[in-house]
Amino acid sequence: MKKFFSILLLLSAFMLPNNSEACTSVIVSGKARPDGRPVMFKHRDTKKLDNAIARFQGERYAFIGLVNADWKEKVGKKGQWPEVWAGMNEAGFCIMNTATYDFNDDDVPAKKMDREGLLMYRALEICATVADFEYFLDTLSQPRCVEANFGVIDAQGGAEYFETGNYKTFKYDVNEEAEHYRVVTNFTWHGRKEDRKGEDRYEVTLSKMPEGAASLWGHDWLINNISRQGKPVLRDISSSVVVFEGVASGENPSNCVMWACVGFPTAAPIIPLKVWDEDLTPQWLQALPTSSICDKALEIKWQGAVPQCLEVEQFLDRRFRPDMSKCGYKRLMRRTFRRWQKAFQK
Repeated sequence: MKKFFSILLLLSAFMLPNNSEACTSVIVSGKARPDGRPVMFKHRDTKKLDNAIARFQGERYAFIGLVNADWKEKVGKKGQWPEVWAGMNEAGFCIMNTATYDFNDDDVPAKKMDREGLLMYRALEICATVADFEYFLDTLSQPRCVEANFGVIDAQGGAEYFETGNYKTFKYDVNEEAEHYRVVTNFTWHGRKEDRKGEDRYEVTLSKMPEGAASLWGHDWLINNISRQGKPVLRDISSSVVVFEGVASGENPSNCVMWACVGFPTAAPIIPLKVWDEDLTPQWLQALPTSSICDKALEIKWQGAVPQCLEVEQFLDRRFRPDMSKCGYKRLMRRTFRRWQKAFQK
């Protein structure tokens, strides 16, 4: 009898839907914020826990992005574009995704699917605006081999979500939302209700964004109040968080910032990154072959390291914006790493 139930349990595990890629996201329109800068947040959940940051020189634009630490190995074997799971280019175009499981209704083989990371890499190297991205989606050959919500912001005030599948797309303009923000997890509004995932994370995240508080919704507020506040958003497979702080319409796109928390969110500090004309990504965020920040965050995953992270983040917040020159940024990142090491030695 015990053997029978063991086999039944094993079979049931294989029959469960694969929900290993599941993220929580928010876009806040620049219309909701006093400074006019849109903000885009992605809390990444994946079994690929070794994350890193990489810089790429694309066909049209240079960009930085969140990657799996083994991205070089995969590109070398398959001879394809790298997969990027959220990123920002020098034109001020930023993109992220959340997986969906309720949208496609076709017979495209599973082995051809899951090309969201490749799609975002291509979008980052050729798109400057939300309109460019919409045109890019419309002109892709079908089936697109994706099933996801794509969130995008640009330097012209654009802020939109695209429910995207193999043959259909629906978009939502966050600027037109009543509260000028939108929360998205792992379901679509045009998909099958019975196959929705992430409704609990959607409801909790929505409840944390009280009316009239959009001025608070910067990178630190979103990460501290959503990613670091426990279940259901924070999970064993939470691997990183990124927040893109865009620019107000008409401002210089070079002022866009990608705030990256690479590693388990309660054990990794938030680091500001920009797209310079040279690669200034700190080595401790790069895949060499893994990110040392991410490695440490995984090592102390459940040890409650938020106080040490906050100490480093407060130092960065005081120093980063007044000192954004390349030379100053290099010095700041060296000092940040030393401060981070010292914080975790306590």
